[in-house]
Amino acid sequence: MAVKSAALNGTEQRCSTLIEREFIMSNATAAVIPEGVELTDGFHLLMESLEMNGITNIYGLLGIPVTEIGRMWQARGNKFFSFRNEQNAGYAASVAGYLTKKPGVCVTVSAPGFLNGLTALANATTNCFPMILISGSSEREIVDLQQGDYEEMDQLNIARPHCKASFRINRTEDIGVAVVRAIRTALSGRPGGVYLDIPARLFSTVMSAEEGAKTLFVPVDPAPEQIPGPSAVARAVELIKGAKKPLILLGKGAAYAQCDADIKALIEETGIPFTPMSMAKGLVSDTHPQCAAAARSMVLQESDVVVLIGARLNWLLAHGKGKTWGVAKKFVQIDIQANEMDSNVPIAAPLVGDVASCVNALRAGLKGMTKPTEWMGAIAERVTTTKGKLASKLTAATPVMNYFNSLGAIRDVLKNYPDITLVNEGANTLDNARMVIDQYLPRKRVDTGTWGVMGIGMGSAVAAAVETGKPVVAICGDSAFGFSAMEYETITRYNLPVTVIIMNNGGIYRGDEANPEHQFSCMLFNPNTKYDQFSVALGGEGVRAETPEQLAKALEASLKSGKPTIIDAIIDPAAGVESGRIGNLNIVSTIGKKK
Repeated sequence: MAVKSAALNGTEQRCSTLIEREFIMSNATAAVIPEGVELTDGFHLLMESLEMNGITNIYGLLGIPVTEIGRMWQARGNKFFSFRNEQNAGYAASVAGYLTKKPGVCVTVSAPGFLNGLTALANATTNCFPMILISGSSEREIVDLQQGDYEEMDQLNIARPHCKASFRINRTEDIGVAVVRAIRTALSGRPGGVYLDIPARLFSTVMSAEEGAKTLFVPVDPAPEQIPGPSAVARAVELIKGAKKPLILLGKGAAYAQCDADIKALIEETGIPFTPMSMAKGLVSDTHPQCAAAARSMVLQESDVVVLIGARLNWLLAHGKGKTWGVAKKFVQIDIQANEMDSNVPIAAPLVGDVASCVNALRAGLKGMTKPTEWMGAIAERVTTTKGKLASKLTAATPVMNYFNSLGAIRDVLKNYPDITLVNEGANTLDNARMVIDQYLPRKRVDTGTWGVMGIGMGSAVAAAVETGKPVVAICGDSAFGFSAMEYETITRYNLPVTVIIMNNGGIYRGDEANPEHQFSCMLFNPNTKYDQFSVALGGEGVRAETPEQLAKALEASLKSGKPTIIDAIIDPAAGVESGRIGNLNIVSTIGKKK
């Protein structure tokens, strides 16, 4: 009969430190298995299950009790991308899920590491990105009695409100089904995050390899088509055909769906103008003649029927109400989740189903419809006028660069590299880059998403470079970059083709606020910060750019070299406005102010 120590000998030898060896041995479960039977354990079953389901990349940060996962995963020929902070690893996993339509996987240690990863998991769920967070944890019997285990925390229940599902694996033979449930939950319906809680002792618990293999499987059709009802389609078709000023509004859900040709066909066959939300830019090229993005205010106010494809009427769209939307209008909404309908305003024609099925049902019903040429003509005129006004700002010479002429220089370079993924975060940096820089291909823009959170930059850049295999340009405000700056070392360590452009105006929103007496302003940064030298210190290339010409030259050189690079773009401290374009959300005290 095999004894526990013999069964665990291989695992014990792989431990790199005495504390990890003692931890595994003290938490191992005895297994009475006949001599000579081939064994497996929780580590191997977890890895085999992930591999079987097409997972080859894991993002995370290792330590007790999950250190061995990273080493063993790499030894099997897979990729483990090790980060400096779990939150950034989680952002990377979530963006991997968005780009690939299969769950991005993040592995963390317990308690504080889990909590860091949970922030990204909640963000993934809010943004409808499929992601699985796997964390080691304390044993249930110790947690429930609050007996003070190493990094004790009830992670299972803490995670539940912040993701689609939270599962705990208590038996080695349940690892396979748990992974499958996590994958199906993350992908089906509205995608989102799933938490898998694995007690430390489960990793080293052994069982027969033959019996273990029987517990692993691949789910059949984890994200099945959901076809809209015929009456719902007929209702939507009738509403659209009767519109004089229809509009199609594309959200990142439409980009995630990867039915790009179908959506483009719907737009071109009907002649309806479209405008994209930020991460839907490029789903149909920003330079397409029906793109109404440059006339966004006009089309939102004047349209009479709006077709929402993978977009929600949340705060980003003023909840579908108020002066943003102008005249009374009716909405056709495509969403896979029925209870999204009527969340803010009545939806006249809800289409519940997956994006591809709904779009193709509309195409069939709208075949041969009369195109709104007069409406499109008025929009085209407004687009030409708006773009003309913007063009003069993008080329205007200023003593110090501002957002417009710096981003104009970047735009002129990037138009020659349509395959590049643009990662964008900040306040003014995000707002202005979204307006200035065109996208030509789907899923080539990743930004702060539904929550508008700062700190997604470097994690997203890593995932975009890894999953696409192509260069990435991250345009970040200096404040936003600080949230994940140390992950630039992760970028240099893996030698990823990432160029980071930091819009450096020396502060949060802007860098010209006066210092209060005997203090440094809470809105300003050290004016001597040199981000280009930070890059060099971490093994990358660094360039300081003070003019649009220098910026364009540095960006072109970086893209051609493929080396990790930071371009410290010095812009006017007075450039930018408080809170960017959402200053209305910033509460300001009126006490003591003059009337």
